Amino acid sequence: MMAIVVTDQAAGTAGMKLVERPEPQGAALASLSGANYGDVVVQVHASGFTGDELAWPSSWIDRLGRDRTPSIPGHELAGVVTALSYGTTGLSVGQRVFGLTDWTRDGTLAEYVAVEARNLAPLPGDVDFTVGAALVMSGLTAWQGLFEHGRLQAGQSVLVHGAAGIVGSMATQLAREAGAYVIGTGRAARRQTALDFGAQEFVDLDNDTLEDVGGVDLVFDVLGGDIAKRSARLIQAGGTLVTITGPTKARPADGRTIDFIVVPDRAQLSEIVRRARDGRVRTNIGNVAALDDAVAAFNQTERISGKTIIRARP
Repeated sequence: MMAIVVTDQAAGTAGMKLVERPEPQGAALASLSGANYGDVVVQVHASGFTGDELAWPSSWIDRLGRDRTPSIPGHELAGVVTALSYGTTGLSVGQRVFGLTDWTRDGTLAEYVAVEARNLAPLPGDVDFTVGAALVMSGLTAWQGLFEHGRLQAGQSVLVHGAAGIVGSMATQLAREAGAYVIGTGRAARRQTALDFGAQEFVDLDNDTLEDVGGVDLVFDVLGGDIAKRSARLIQAGGTLVTITGPTKARPADGRTIDFIVVPDRAQLSEIVRRARDGRVRTNIGNVAALDDAVAAFNQTERISGKTIIRARP
């Protein structure tokens, strides 16, 4: 199969190469030998790549800390199940699926991938593979940040940083759909985009005063640093600062701070795709490229707003 591989961490995306790699073996999966219990092989139709994942240790080493290069990056996918391992339940050969693969195994920028079945959810037939792949990382991150960690309720207020971005735009939509009052932040040029995704107010972080927002129940942070510290001071009693930027010293005076890493969740994916089918949320796709063009797509000289999705098949 054709796949994108990386071997040099210092090179970043410039070190990506399109090469021939062995396909995951369906025959081995069907027996107890040579298989990870509960795996399936998926023929990848569309996949995604997170901009900073080449900085993650898991992109280069396995769970035991051993070098695993050349490794295949990418963890978001939509495709069709082609083989099942021993003990797999809940999925069938020929089924359309989407989901999030394990961080420490070869990923989804390939024609096929082996992934734990529990990490996948059924993809309805009327949802395009490109849309399915684009929903995975942004949808799960936003859902878990807002509802699992942030405990957002209808009638509460939420400050979403980067509200026009890939994750922020999904958080904005889900929070608004849940009945929250959404204040988005970002650059001035992204104001209308954030409002189009559902923000009821917008704060230009370059020219407006963040503190004029007043008190909020929840901050959904994708920026970290000084913005996170300033945002913590806006959180009302009992509120929460949720961040995906890693451990932070930002602490509300009378609330809590949670930093988290997104995890696969079949039930949450099903809720997210149901909202996409109903038109309650939409993806933020900026570019769609073929697998043959993936290296160039991830090394654009100009900044592209929105998620880049790679189509392994037309």
